[in-house]
Amino acid sequence: MKRALVLLVVLGVAASWLTGCSSPKKQGAGQAAPPADIATAHGGAESGGSAPPPAEGQPPQGGMGSMGGMPQGGVAAPPASESPTAAAGLGWTLPAGWTVEAPRSMRVATYAIPAAPGDAEGAECAVFYFGSGQGGGVDANLQRWIGQFQPATKSKRSVKKVNGLQVSLADVSGTYTAHGGSMSKESADQPGWRLLGAIAEGPQGAVFFKLAGPAKTVDAASKGFDGLVGSLKKE
Repeated sequence: MKRALVLLVVLGVAASWLTGCSSPKKQGAGQAAPPADIATAHGGAESGGSAPPPAEGQPPQGGMGSMGGMPQGGVAAPPASESPTAAAGLGWTLPAGWTVEAPRSMRVATYAIPAAPGDAEGAECAVFYFGSGQGGGVDANLQRWIGQFQPATKSKRSVKKVNGLQVSLADVSGTYTAHGGSMSKESADQPGWRLLGAIAEGPQGAVFFKLAGPAKTVDAASKGFDGLVGSLKKE
């Protein structure tokens, strides 16, 4: 009887010891480990760490993004000319009496020509350079200039060599209908206007010269325009 009583006491002590040892394990298994910080809990970067680097070729988050680099459309604008009488590896001489106006977008230069007696306004000669292989073909541009007169009372095209350069020319008169680049402040078509155009094929692309304005003023400026074209040369 005594032996049985001792055995029951031993079994009770053993059971109590086993229960105490297993309790922490049951409590730990029922709880998830707390996150290191809130960012980690939401799938973000760890506290004190940095955001993941951007993919190769992409701007950093929070950086300039689309505000830098090439303009929309994927075509970069040609470098701005440092001189109003040079572009595309060519240089020329500004005619006497012509003045250089303030820079305009996509133009090498704009030359103002004073009005001749009898004309209410002067003319302008715009010089364009769009980059190597840009700006369209010579023939298409000459035809576009001619098509800006509706109707054209006179239209002439020619080609000549100037200091080893090929220069294509256009001379058009009539009612001028393209007002976007002209000096005219009127929105209506301009009868009695004249256009002198030249396209010089330079080492780095074509340079476009477009002189347009009232006929008398352009007539008076034609000698200067011919002199400009004749002064074209490689730099």
